[in-house]
Amino acid sequence: MSDKLGIQATWGPGARFLLVLASVVVVVAGLRAGAPILLPFFLALFLAILSLPIMLWLQHRGVPSPIAIVLAVLVDVAVLGVIVLLASQSVADFQDRAPLYAARLQNLFNVWIESLQARGIPAGEYISAELVSAAAIMDFVGGLLGRVAAFLSNTFLVILILVFMMAEASIFPEKFRAVLGNGEGDVGRFAKITGEVLDYLMIKTFVSLATGLSIGLWAWIMGLDFPVLLGLIGFVLNYVPTIGSFLAAFPAVLLALIQFGGIGPAVVVVIGYGVINLIFGNLIEPHLLGRRLGLSTLVVILSLIFWAWAWGPVGALLAVPLTMVVKIMLENTQDLRWIAVLLDKEAPATKPALPGPMPLDQDRGKEAS
Repeated sequence: MSDKLGIQATWGPGARFLLVLASVVVVVAGLRAGAPILLPFFLALFLAILSLPIMLWLQHRGVPSPIAIVLAVLVDVAVLGVIVLLASQSVADFQDRAPLYAARLQNLFNVWIESLQARGIPAGEYISAELVSAAAIMDFVGGLLGRVAAFLSNTFLVILILVFMMAEASIFPEKFRAVLGNGEGDVGRFAKITGEVLDYLMIKTFVSLATGLSIGLWAWIMGLDFPVLLGLIGFVLNYVPTIGSFLAAFPAVLLALIQFGGIGPAVVVVIGYGVINLIFGNLIEPHLLGRRLGLSTLVVILSLIFWAWAWGPVGALLAVPLTMVVKIMLENTQDLRWIAVLLDKEAPATKPALPGPMPLDQDRGKEAS
């Protein structure tokens, strides 16, 4: 034992840094290798957190726990079923019209190139028409739909894990207290973390749903094709702060260019998306979440890159909720709270006083006294 302590005492900062770096590499490799198992698990975990208030509400009304679990899961299945039904119908219609859209986009692109060349700008020498070729667009759309279909094939596994998670949710607090013994502080901290995660996911889901409905209504008013699909895209991408609104607006703007063949309608679509994002993203959501439940823009970008690399497109959608959960856990851990400060969107409101020499006027006053 003393030999081990002596070896650890001789470790310098460089050796400890290498040890931490090696641990991070092992964890990252495990996340990437375990994606087929971890991804359905985390999806079910988020659904379980969102379903927990429904189950607890039913239990408080005297509904037995097994029936409350079944009803809560049925609500989740019904909501997911409606989303999948709407999305599948819209995607099928889009597949039928995709060749027409691709041909229109290519013709529009050729018109723009010719107009630039007529003004003396040699755009054709630097921009190839193959960038918007019909074959390339169809390949991209087909690959994207294939990923969506592969994701939907795991729905049964997600629901199965969700059922067992909901069953464990009612007895897990007792298990946690039994493991910790009399550590009421740890139990309270665990409850605080769980409550903050639940608040974040509930508020984010509510704001995302309102954003998606507003986008779908705006697309319908503008006469765009597939307003339901555009609303679903806005709902999903609203979970990604900062850049999610831009990603959600891109399909609508492109569709407006193709469908109406002019810049004017596309600009009106951009204005509508900007107003919706301003209301929900910059006013309502920060007011509901508060300053503390925010992430730095750089952290958002890096988390998107990391989780997309580790778990693919679904990982990119879960990137910010996962990072937010990690940040909440770090905030409630004393020795790791500094990492949560680095992940935050803003600096702390109060800064600790740094040791140093007193100001000159205070020094003189002290000497006079």
